[in-house]
Amino acid sequence: MKLIAIGDNVTDCYIDEGVYFPGGNAVNVAVNCRKNGAEKVNYIGVFGNDERADYIKECLTKEGVTYDRSRKVYAHTAQPKVYLQDGDRVFAAGPRDSCQHLFAIKIVKEDMEVIGEYDICHTSCYSNLEYELPELQKLCKVSFDFSDRREDSYLERTCPYLSFAFFSGSDMSEEECEAFAKKVHGLGAGIVGITRGSKGAVFYDGVKMYRQGIKKVDAIDTMGAGDSFIAGFLTAYGDGRTMEEALDYAAERSALTCTVRGGFGHPHAADQA
Repeated sequence: MKLIAIGDNVTDCYIDEGVYFPGGNAVNVAVNCRKNGAEKVNYIGVFGNDERADYIKECLTKEGVTYDRSRKVYAHTAQPKVYLQDGDRVFAAGPRDSCQHLFAIKIVKEDMEVIGEYDICHTSCYSNLEYELPELQKLCKVSFDFSDRREDSYLERTCPYLSFAFFSGSDMSEEECEAFAKKVHGLGAGIVGITRGSKGAVFYDGVKMYRQGIKKVDAIDTMGAGDSFIAGFLTAYGDGRTMEEALDYAAERSALTCTVRGGFGHPHAADQA
């Protein structure tokens, strides 16, 4: 399976520890697909002109992910803040006017030629690519992470172009997940997956509803666990495994991510940024 991820790159700033980690949904999925043994993984994003952007690129190179078609702009890298509160991680917005906030990628002919070489293109609601989905789906299968966005107008705008639609639904009951998955599939999405944290995941392929439990580990950090689940599923299913096999593998990879700090490691002292 060959995957290209298009979208966000950030540095997750662990304020209490004075470190940051490379991250962002698109970056996390790309790196984890490569870790899972994907044949080829590429990333297209908008990088800032600061040391944090250089560090993300350095980490991508170490992980075997290319980024040749990415853009560079005069803006700082997005820096979401992460705090520890009663043992749980709490997120807060970082400085505005980052490259993630200010810029969206316009897919041009040269990008299309590259994207067409891949089996799956993954992007998300954080990547400002909704307007490019009609063209992307002509080039390869499209995977989209909605996070917790579920408003009807957004679903109607995006779902017709998706082979894979992923949602975060820890606040939803199993019955609500089943009804919602059928609704999203009815709007045009192929496979619909809803991850629910410690309650596992519910998936629907238009024929059957699937349920996947979690794999228990001594977790130290849940950052990026959902992205890792997506990457595990896409890699396994894209390589021809059954739904059941792909979901079991995704749960394994998500659990493994919980034993690593940050989305996929690589801590960097914040005061050196």
